[in-house]
Amino acid sequence: MITKMTGSLTRVLDDEARLQVGAIEYQLLIAENLRRAVQMRAGEEITFHITEYLESTSGGNRFIPRLIGFLTEAELDFFDLFCTVEKIGVKKALKAMARPVKEIADAISRQDVKWLSTLPGIGAATAEQIVTTLKRKVMSFTAPAREEPTTRADGKTAAPSVDGKLLDDIYLALMGLGVAPAEARTKLDSLLTGGKPFTSVPEAISLLFATRG
Repeated sequence: MITKMTGSLTRVLDDEARLQVGAIEYQLLIAENLRRAVQMRAGEEITFHITEYLESTSGGNRFIPRLIGFLTEAELDFFDLFCTVEKIGVKKALKAMARPVKEIADAISRQDVKWLSTLPGIGAATAEQIVTTLKRKVMSFTAPAREEPTTRADGKTAAPSVDGKLLDDIYLALMGLGVAPAEARTKLDSLLTGGKPFTSVPEAISLLFATRG
């Protein structure tokens, strides 16, 4: 079983990343929160913590091996725990993990069903089930997250190229304004590729909704 992979990030798509390891390019399924964190890091060397599963086709007579990648072991451990909730499978868990693990774990710990219901694909009933199943199991994930250092191709430690927390805050602010998750993701992409600087949520929102004269 593959547990860790280090390679060059070649592409980041809607729900997956492509990692070049030697002569082989691997497809890694990734959560939305992770996608935002790495989408501007194409060409960099990145290490992913890996888990695997077999995806069944509609007929159930064929199985496709899939790799799922996370930047930290804590994220991977939380994902595995999240998938123990009834009716939350791999794809639903990845979609729902649109916020940092600590924030989701904090919400579960304080039994905040309303907050959990804002996660993509999670309704009120599922949020209740998440709390019931995991409220006594998430304590280790509520501690402040430690960012793992990244390594450049020359072997030197590199700082993250984007502020992941700021992107998370902008994403949450957009959903608070009634923007659907898919549209919020598209707006974030346009913001990052637009070339205009921003250092706060209000600045980003102003850029996104600026009217053209």
